[in-house]
This record gives sequence, structure tokens and C-alpha cells, in this order.
Amino acid sequence: MSRNPPPATTTVPAPVVPARRVRSGDGASGAPSLNQRAIDAWLMPPRALIEGLLDAVWLVDPESLRIVAANAACGTLLAVDATSLCGQDMLSLAATPEDMAFWQEAALGWADSVESHSWVRRADGELVAVLRRVSRVMLSSDKALFMVVMHDRSSERRAEDELADRLAELAATLESTHDGILVTDTNGRIRNFNQRFAALWELPDSLMVQRDDDAILSWMLRRVVEPAEYMRRLAAIDGVPQMQASDTVTLIGGRVLERVTLPQCSRGKTIGRVYSFRDISERLEANRRIETLSHTDALTGLPNRRTLLSRIDYALALAQREGVPFALLFLNLDRFKHINDTLGHSMGDRVLIEVAERLLLTLRQVDTVARLGADEYVLLVHQADAAGAEGSARRVLDAMQRPFTLDDLSFTVTCSVGISLHPGDGSTADEMLQAADAAMNEARESGRAGFRFHQARAESTSKLRTRMKLDHAMRQALAAGRFRLHYQPQVELKSGEIVGAEALIRWRDPELGDVPPVEFIPVAERSGFIVSIGSWVLRQAVQQAALWREQGRHLLMSINVSALQFQQADFVDSVARALAEVGLDPQWLELELTESILIQDAQEALHRLQALAELGVKLAIDDFGTGYSSLAYLKRFPISRLKIDRSFIQGLPGDESDAGIVRAIANMARALRLELIAEGVESEAQRQFMLQVGCEQYQGFLTSPAIDVVSFEAMLDRRRLAATELSAAPNDTPPH
Repeated sequence: MSRNPPPATTTVPAPVVPARRVRSGDGASGAPSLNQRAIDAWLMPPRALIEGLLDAVWLVDPESLRIVAANAACGTLLAVDATSLCGQDMLSLAATPEDMAFWQEAALGWADSVESHSWVRRADGELVAVLRRVSRVMLSSDKALFMVVMHDRSSERRAEDELADRLAELAATLESTHDGILVTDTNGRIRNFNQRFAALWELPDSLMVQRDDDAILSWMLRRVVEPAEYMRRLAAIDGVPQMQASDTVTLIGGRVLERVTLPQCSRGKTIGRVYSFRDISERLEANRRIETLSHTDALTGLPNRRTLLSRIDYALALAQREGVPFALLFLNLDRFKHINDTLGHSMGDRVLIEVAERLLLTLRQVDTVARLGADEYVLLVHQADAAGAEGSARRVLDAMQRPFTLDDLSFTVTCSVGISLHPGDGSTADEMLQAADAAMNEARESGRAGFRFHQARAESTSKLRTRMKLDHAMRQALAAGRFRLHYQPQVELKSGEIVGAEALIRWRDPELGDVPPVEFIPVAERSGFIVSIGSWVLRQAVQQAALWREQGRHLLMSINVSALQFQQADFVDSVARALAEVGLDPQWLELELTESILIQDAQEALHRLQALAELGVKLAIDDFGTGYSSLAYLKRFPISRLKIDRSFIQGLPGDESDAGIVRAIANMARALRLELIAEGVESEAQRQFMLQVGCEQYQGFLTSPAIDVVSFEAMLDRRRLAATELSAAPNDTPPH
């Protein structure tokens, strides 16, 4: 009989009912073949019997195929009153074609028993799964009944359906995982595996169809690199049913699988084992690359700083144990930035790679070439004294002398090399590198394209520490407001009137005391902190100039601008903002620039100077005569005046050389229609000389050194008062 319910739309065809055997006395109306009293008499025992059964039971007359008795469980199963079933034809109650066929055969006497899974239809039309058992029961020698026993399988059916759903979910889960899954029983027989397992082990389709455990195991053994080790490990796992283990399996093709195995348990007993296989080849390769990158330079493949330090430490240990000397060569490419700027960074990278290849050819296999970054390389030369280190340095320089040819472009790249030797130049890796780096800087300052040995100088370390201390103290001083401005008056030579002031920075530190600008300004320029200091000076000086204007003091404010500050992209905007914040007319601000600023990048400098001139700010060249000014540049640049450096003023008027230089500068200034101001005027004779050559202004100790704002304003008030008192009495000698 069918285990599945018939479709809801299926209609059981009308049965072809065979002619039934009719007992004497039966009426044409289809009344029972036994009179009711006789039926009740001989049905009483079986009715009592079936009422005590838990399953639904019908008693069917084999002659008429009508129900003659039904117990209460039957009524419950079909959701009807059990007594209402009596007299119903079994053919009308058949819910499946299989049921119809059985009762038709029973009517002909061809079938008298059956046991199968079937379905019955409740009063509301719902189909109920049952285990049906039909058997002929002899009540006496001439009386028999069909007893139909129906066991309700609804709960079992639901459990089976739920189990099927769970199995489907499990199968979907197994197939969706990225891991290969293999399930075996306690004897090692394969119970299940997913397609990922087959793909990882490249199982042929024929093996998957055959499900031959021995053939599959044989195939797996042929795929692993070490079959014997694989079997040994497998035996160890099988020997301990509760073992949880993880290891790796390497296949012949190079693929590496991570194998994790866990026992499969049910109701507290181990019933098998689950193996999961994950391809970790890519992860291992990524880890290998990460490990490689952590020890090598990504561009050149050379050892990096980390590896170099480790090898230097090894060389130090070897030298300490066996007294073997070694050398470090610190190499820096000369003007490599020019290659990046003109040819591009990709071409620069190719140069760095070829440099690495050339350096490797100059050393032995036991030596090390490392790239620290940018254009810096370090060579570790074992068993090398001064002569050996010099030989290595010369080989490096010779290798670098050969032209580089890239994309039909030939050019030369030189390098500067610094050498440090153990044990004389350091006892740690950092000390050795620092010494070699210092020697390399000396080689660069000496003209580049050469090498220098490190020279131990105690004062060098002391100076470095002093610079570091000053740099740190400067940053704290700016944040704490310890800088201040002093002002040196600029005097009109003819009238003696103070017409301007140069703002000069001063610094008093609680620990260092008064630190002169000649000490901290170079440190600030080297560290780049001069930009922050210059911005502070600009804001403070412009604010003071605005206050003087409000007080009726019409003074031109001059401030010095460093090269690094001038090169900042927002320098012009910062000047404009500073003026706008205090409302100062730009014509009352003068920026003093050194000659070196103007010649470093003349075209860029011209653009910025023009922008400043359009803003209305006055521009002056400071320390004129000490640099390398071009007359062509002076004509093009919007400069308003020149300031003669104090070094040419000190010897006046007696020094003929200084006098000649000053006269030449004055003549040139007149030709270019530039104003002239002299700094460092300390005597009346110097003032008179500058007046004679046509200089318009001066500043110096003759009038006053740089003083604080209160003293400066007091001096202005005294001079104004003195000028007022002398206005009534003419005097040919102007105050100064």
C-alpha cells in the first residue's frame, strides 16, 4: 500500500463492484445477510474485545463489506461517532486506489489479509497516515469477519518528516561549508562526505559512485607526500576514540590541508568520527610573504633594517668571542631626489633596484647588503679592518661610476660612503650605524662621490645633545610664551628721525638663561621649527605695528623671513591673514629676505614676491653682499631696498676695501632705484660715510641696540620731546 498520501485533487474512480454473494433471506434493499438479533448475539464478544484495544479497529462483514462494529479509538481517529460507522460500505471509505483494489479483491474472495502503510480520511477531509492490518477472523466454523486494525502514524510521520528536514539541512550545511567533511563509523567505514572533500582530494567520479572505502583510502594515500606518516597518524587517531586532533597534510601538488578530527557521539557513546579538511595553502603563502616582508625590503628584496640589526648583533657577538673585526659602510646616493623629480618615481625605483644589484656584486656571500629606506644602503663587511673596509668602499664607488642605462637614457649616479669599524667606533649596532652615518655626512659635505672613515670626536656628541636639548626647549618656550620681541630703530640719515623698527626675537629660558639667536635660530632651521617661530614673530610684529599706528607712531615694521618659512605654500596667505586680523595697512610691513632665498628657485620666488608686492607689502634683501645676487634677478624682483651687511660697515671709513664695496653697492642701488639701509653702524664716522655715499637709512648701536617695546616707546618719546625743544634753536647736527 502507498506510504505517501494521495494528492488532494485525486479522485478515486468509482469502483467496479463485483457481484457479491447474497445469503438467503437478504432483501433487495441491501439489508444485512444476518438478522439483527443474530448479529448482535455473535458480535457481542468481538465488540467487547475491540473496545479494549488502543488502536482503531473495524469489524467488516466479508459478505457485504460493511462495517458491523467500530471501537471508540476508531471514532477518535476519524473524528466521528464510532456508532455512525456501522453499516458503511468499505468501498466508500477507501481513501487510496490501493485500498479500493484490496476490497474489490476481498469481495471476490481473492484476498483475505493485508498489512501496509496507508491513509484514512477524517470527517473534515484530512488524510491521516496509518499502519493498516486487515485479517480474516473466524468466529466459528461458519462465521468470519474482517478485522481492520489501524495504528495512527501521525506522530511517527511528523518525526520522519522532521528527520528528513534535518537530514536535508545537514546535507545542505555540509555542501555549503568551505571545508571538506568526511564522516566515518567506529570501524573506519565511510558514512558520508561532501563535494568539497571530493574536490580537495580530487576524487574521481567513479570512486564517488562506487563508495568503495578501500579504493578511496588508496587514492588518498597516493595523493599525500608522506603516505606512511599519514597512515601512522590515522592509526593513532583510531586508537583513541575520544581523541580530538589537528594537524596538516601536504599533498603531492603542493597543496596543504589542515585536518581537524572530532569524535561523533550519540547518547553518550562514540559512534564514529568526523574529519574536516581545509585548504590553508594561500594562508601559509600569505604568512610566508608577511614573514619575508618583515625581514626584507619590499622594493629591492635586500635585508631591511630589522634584519641588518640582527646580523650586526651577531657580528658583535662573534667579534667579542673570537676577536674578529668588521666594518659598516653607510651609503647614500648623491642628489637622488633630482632623479625622482625629473624622471619620476618609477624610474627612481628602477635605479634603486639596480644599485642593489651592483652592491651585491661588490661583496662576498658572507657579507650583507641592506636597504634602510629611501636612497640609503648599509654594507656589513665581515673580517674587515681599515684596509679591507677601504677596499670595499672603493669597489662600491667603482661600481657606481658605471653609467646607468634605462629606456635608452644614460646617466650617472654617484654615492657618498661613511665607514665605521669595530671595535673602535662602537660597541652596539646603533652606535656603529650612527658612526657610519656621521662619516657619510662628512663625505657629502666634502664634495660627495667619495668615502670617509668615522673620526671619534667627543665634541660632536656634545653638540648633538645640545641641539636636541635646544630644540626641545624651543618648542616648550613657544607653547609657554617665553619668546619676546625686541625692536631696533631704523633712522633716517638726513633728518635723524626714527622711521622704522626691525623686530628681533629674544628668548630667556628658566633653565638655559638668555639664549642668543645665533645659537637657537640655526637649530630651529635644521629641525624645521623655524616655520612656527617665524609665524609667531609675524603675528606679534604686525600686532605691535598696528598698536603704534593707533598711538600715532608711523613706523615701518621690518621682520626677517627664513628660507623654509618663505617656501611654505601658504606663506603669502599667512601674511595677508596676519595683516587683516589687526587691520594694518600692508605698506607698513617690510619682509627682509636673504639672497639665498631668491636664487634657490628663482621662478617660484618671483611668483611669491609678486604676490606679496601686489598685497602691498614692502620687500628688502637682508645681508646684501654676502650671497650671490644676480643683477638680472634684482631687476625682475619687486624689491624696494637693500640692507648692507654689517661686515662691510665695521671697517669703515678706514678700510679701503670695505669702502669700495659699499660705494659700489650704493651706486648699484641708485642705478636700480632701490633704497639703501646700513646695519651695524656704531660710530659717527660710519654714519657720516654712509650719508656721503647716498645711503638713506641706518640702524645700529650708534642709536640703540634692539630693546623691549617699553624702552623703545620711551626712546621715541624722548627724541620727540628733544626735537620739540630744539625746534626753536636751529642745529646743523641731527640727533642720532
